[in-house]
Amino acid sequence: AQRPLGRGVALPAGPDLRHFLRAAAAGQPGPSPELPPEPGSTPGAPKVYLETYGCQMNVSDTEIAWAILQKSGYARTKQLEEADVVLLVTCSVREKAEQAIWNRLQHLKVLKGRRPRARAPLRVGILGCMAERLKEEILHREKLVDVVAGPDAYRDLPRLLAVAESGQQAANVLLSLDETYADILPVQTSAGGRTAFVSIMRGCDNMCSYCIVPFTRGRERSRPIASILQEVRMLSDQGVKEVTLLGQNVNSFRDLSEVQFQSVAAPGLSRGFSTVYKAKQGGLRFAHLLDQVSRIDPEMRIRFTSPHPKDFPDEASVLQLIQERHNICKQLHLPAQSGSTRVLEAMRRGYTREAYLELVHHVRDSIPGVSLSSDFITGFCGETEEDHQQTLSLLREVRYNVGFLFAYSMRQKTRAHHRLQDDVPADVKKRRLEQLVATFREEAARANAALVGQAQLVLVEGPSKRSASELCGRNDGNIKVIFPDAELENAAECGAPGRAQPGDYVMVKVTSANSQTLRGVPLCRTTLSRAAASH
Repeated sequence: AQRPLGRGVALPAGPDLRHFLRAAAAGQPGPSPELPPEPGSTPGAPKVYLETYGCQMNVSDTEIAWAILQKSGYARTKQLEEADVVLLVTCSVREKAEQAIWNRLQHLKVLKGRRPRARAPLRVGILGCMAERLKEEILHREKLVDVVAGPDAYRDLPRLLAVAESGQQAANVLLSLDETYADILPVQTSAGGRTAFVSIMRGCDNMCSYCIVPFTRGRERSRPIASILQEVRMLSDQGVKEVTLLGQNVNSFRDLSEVQFQSVAAPGLSRGFSTVYKAKQGGLRFAHLLDQVSRIDPEMRIRFTSPHPKDFPDEASVLQLIQERHNICKQLHLPAQSGSTRVLEAMRRGYTREAYLELVHHVRDSIPGVSLSSDFITGFCGETEEDHQQTLSLLREVRYNVGFLFAYSMRQKTRAHHRLQDDVPADVKKRRLEQLVATFREEAARANAALVGQAQLVLVEGPSKRSASELCGRNDGNIKVIFPDAELENAAECGAPGRAQPGDYVMVKVTSANSQTLRGVPLCRTTLSRAAASH
C-alpha cells in the first residue's frame, strides 16, 4: 500500500497505491505519480523521473532519494520523455524483479539513443538492492547506466549525478552500520494523501537461508524514536489518517540513541523460538515506540509491518497495546514461510510448526477478532510433497485473511545458494504455488464470510476502481471494503447529511464477502474515537 508514504513524495493513494505495489512485486514498474509543480523550483532545473520496483521499503527509499534530490535543486516529472535523469529503485528478492530491470534498461537504451543532440545526454541510474547486489554487472553489461547507488548511498546521489554529467560512470554501494536517514523528513506533494508509511529501521540480522536482504540492505539499525515521532506528528498535522511503521523486522526495533537506556536487558524469546544471532542488550524497544506513536493522534490508525514471529516475547507487551489502544489496528502480519518444521529448519527461521501455531493461538486469545496475514514460499530447497501438504494444512488451520505467496527463487550470496540445492523443478513449484493460492483463497473467503452482517469501521481511500458510484476503503483488519457513495449522516456532529470523502471514517454493514473484498451498505460517517467508544 502507498500513499504519501513515509518520506519524500506522495505516491498513488488508496487502491491505486496497492495496485502499484502488487505490480511492483510482480516486476512491473511503478511510474512517477502525477505531481504538482514543486514549490520554489528553479526554472530550467534538471528533471528526474523515478520508477519503483518491489517492496514497501523501496517505496520509502524512493521518497528518501527524492527528498535529497529536491534539496539539491532537481525538479520531478511524471513524463519519461521530459526527464534529464531516470532513476530505477530496484528489487533483488526474486529473479523476476531483476529481469524486469534488465528489460526496462533496453527500453531506456532506445530512449537515450533518440535523445535530440540539442539536449544534454539522458542520465540513467540504478538504485537500491539490485545496485548493491550486481554493481559490476550493471556497469559493464549495460554501458548506458551512469549511476549505481546502494540503499545506504542516497545522500551521495547529487555527487554521483555530478560525476555522471562529466561523462563518467559513478557508483557507491557501501553499506552502513548506522545510516537510517533519520533527518530526512518527507516532502508531501499530494494534499489528498490520507495514509503514509514511516520507515523506523533498516537492514536485517536474521540471516534466513533463502533471503538476500541482509546482503543488499546491510545490518539492522533503528531510527531514534524522537525522529520517528516528529515525522508522525507532521503527518498528523497534514491530515494523514493512517500510518504504517515500516521495517524489515519491526519488532526487533531498539533505539540506542539515549544513553540511559543502553544497558536495558534484552527481552527473552517466546517458548519454542530461537535466533542465529546473540541477544542484543540495551535500547528502547518496539513496544515503547508503538505506545508513543499511538498517543500522537487518537484519530490516526497505526499499523506496522513486517514483524518476525520469534520477536513476540512472552510478556506480550506489543499484543497488549494492540488490544488496548483503539487506534492500533487489530491486524498482524505473521510470516510463516512454510508449514513444515523440516523446511523451516532448512530456512533457518528459528521456530517449528508447533511453536508458530502456539503463537497464533496466543495472538488470537490476546486480541479477539484479530485479522492475520502471512508470507509463504513454495518449492524451497529439498521441499517434498509431504512438506507441501503440511503448508496447505497450515493455511487451512490458521485461515489467514490476507496472504502473499511466492515460488522460491534462489539468490546468490545467500546461505541456501552456498549450502543447498535448488532441486524442486519449476513445473512442480508452479503446481504447488497454484495449490497454495487456491487453498488460501478458499480459507480467506470463509474467514471474510464470518464478517457478513457485522458493522465495520472503514477508512475511505477514494472511488472504487470499477464504479464511480462506489467508494473503497479498508477496515481495521486491512481488508478492502466497497460500498455505495451516498449521502450519510455524521454520527459525530449535527448537521446536514453529506458524502464521505477520502480520509473519512464510515461505518459499513457487511452484506457479502469473497477472499479479497467485503461489500456493504454505509450506515453513517463517524470518528475513530466515537466508533471505539460505542463498541
